[in-house]
Amino acid sequence: MIAVKENFPQLTPEEYLAWEEKQLEKHEYIDGQVYAMGGGTVNHGRIAIRFTSMLDTHLDNSGCITGNSDIKINIVDTKNYTYLDACVTCDERDRSTSKYFTYPCLIVEVLSDSTEAYDRGGKFRLYQNNPVLQDYLLVSSTWMEMDLYHKKETGEWIILNYQEGDVIELKSIGLSFPIGQIYRGLVLTPEAQEL
Repeated sequence: MIAVKENFPQLTPEEYLAWEEKQLEKHEYIDGQVYAMGGGTVNHGRIAIRFTSMLDTHLDNSGCITGNSDIKINIVDTKNYTYLDACVTCDERDRSTSKYFTYPCLIVEVLSDSTEAYDRGGKFRLYQNNPVLQDYLLVSSTWMEMDLYHKKETGEWIILNYQEGDVIELKSIGLSFPIGQIYRGLVLTPEAQEL
C-alpha cells in the first residue's frame, strides 16, 4: 500500500475514527495528520491474500486472530493508527475492540518501491513500541526475498534475510514455511514493481 499525506485540517483521534468509518478509501493517522492509502499491484494483492489465508489456516482453533489490510493497528500508548497487509494477535485485549488491534505478535508488510523506506524505518520504529510484537516480516513483491525482524527474549531485534530455497520461521506463532509457497506462480521482475 502507498501512503500519501492528505491536505486535511488536523483531526483529533476521535474525529479521525468517526471520519474514517465513512470513507471509501483507507487512511492512516499519525500525529494528527491523515495519509491516504493507495492501491498496490497484482503481486502485492496475491502475496497478501496468501499470507492471510496461510496464517488463518495455521491458527484455526488456537484463540489467535488473523487480520488483513482492512484492520487498523493502534500504535501502543499513542492515538496513531496504521494499516498493514497481514497480522496476528493472540492478546485478549484485542478482543475488546471492534475497530482496531493494538497488540499483534506478528505483522506482515508487502513492500513497494514507494513504501519500502517507511516500512523499514518510521513504521517499524512505531511498531517497536509494542511489547507483544515478536515478528515483523517485510515481503518483496518483485523478488523472492523476505526480511524478518525478530525480537529475541533479551528485547534485541535481529534481522534475518530469506531468499529462494529458504524456510521462514515465525516463532511468534510457531509456523515454518518454504518461501516458494508464497511466491508460486507470480511474475517476479523489475516490471512487477509498484509505481
